[in-house]
Amino acid sequence: MMKDMTSPSDHAGGTVAMAVLNAIQNPVVMVDESGFVVFANWEAEAFFGASASHLARYRISTFIPFGSPLLALIDQVRERKAPVNEYRVDLSSPRLGQDKLVDLYVAPVLSEPGAVVIVFQERSMADKIDRQLTHRAAARSVTGLASMLAHEIKNPLSGIRGAAQLLEQSAVDDDRALTRLICDETDRIVSLVDRMEVFSDERPVDRMPVNIHSVLDHVKAVAKAGFARNIRVTESYDPSLPAVYANRDQLVQVFLNLVKNAAEAVGDRPDGEIMLTTAYRPGIRLSVAGTREKISLPLEFCVHDNGPGVPLDLLPHLFDPFITTKPNGSGLGLALVAKIIGDHGGIIECDSQNSRTTFRVLMPASKDASLEDASIASSTGPSR
Repeated sequence: MMKDMTSPSDHAGGTVAMAVLNAIQNPVVMVDESGFVVFANWEAEAFFGASASHLARYRISTFIPFGSPLLALIDQVRERKAPVNEYRVDLSSPRLGQDKLVDLYVAPVLSEPGAVVIVFQERSMADKIDRQLTHRAAARSVTGLASMLAHEIKNPLSGIRGAAQLLEQSAVDDDRALTRLICDETDRIVSLVDRMEVFSDERPVDRMPVNIHSVLDHVKAVAKAGFARNIRVTESYDPSLPAVYANRDQLVQVFLNLVKNAAEAVGDRPDGEIMLTTAYRPGIRLSVAGTREKISLPLEFCVHDNGPGVPLDLLPHLFDPFITTKPNGSGLGLALVAKIIGDHGGIIECDSQNSRTTFRVLMPASKDASLEDASIASSTGPSR
């Protein structure tokens, strides 16, 4: 923990400073002129997997990979007496774990010669928000394409189908099979264009406080009555979760799509399982399209499955249109899910590793306290 560098009259202010630093959602540490850790906030304790008192016994070099750029940054800050930012620094190690990619902010503590403060920002959340903005851009690109297809393709297809039907009336049996093929294929293309037209709907989403557990229970009932009848579906719900500010029908559409994807991934394996979870995750804020405000996205809804997982090369593009692993898939399902969640000001992400795939949705809570209370009272209980 932090060494006492203040006089007794400073203790009140020091207590406030400690409270502020512990409230920060990023790991923050301070090292002295010899490299020893003299302060670590709560997030830093979690990041390094050690208590502040344990960290204070060692130099910072003990906890980071040998030859890490962080040590050179500390020396640079001490020499220049000016802060430095470094992005995408790999701190992966057996101690810290794999895929520890962070942004670093290192600044001198002018009142303590040689001391520096280090702020770590894990790239996972930054990348998540970056990818979400990319997903929204992808959805907007499909919107323009859908509008063009609706006007420029459906009309000629109607003429082609009509001509094929006229030819079918006077065709011999062998040729009639070909005219029927033309009609079937034009119908298939029209159906695809109709699905894409959903993306061109730019009307504001009609939202209200919604009990997410009633939505998930409805989705589970539909799934168990059809495509997931032979798959074990479990839940782990936070019973105190407030209502989500959303359109109920669109949420049903989102989670039916995600659960159906999970069921197809699990397939016929005897140990196949889908789990639905809800939780409260404060600390994530994102700008809402069309407004200047930033809203909190504390509500987390997940669909987990133990299928084979998503190929690593496909994972970054999973929500792009026309991307699919299904032989007969159109690649529009997840793109539509990304559009709906984006229209709600939320985030959707997919994590897939070691035969465990999770689709995670983060959304804003409702501001209507009375309906939130009703949602809490009627929400599903803990895991069954």
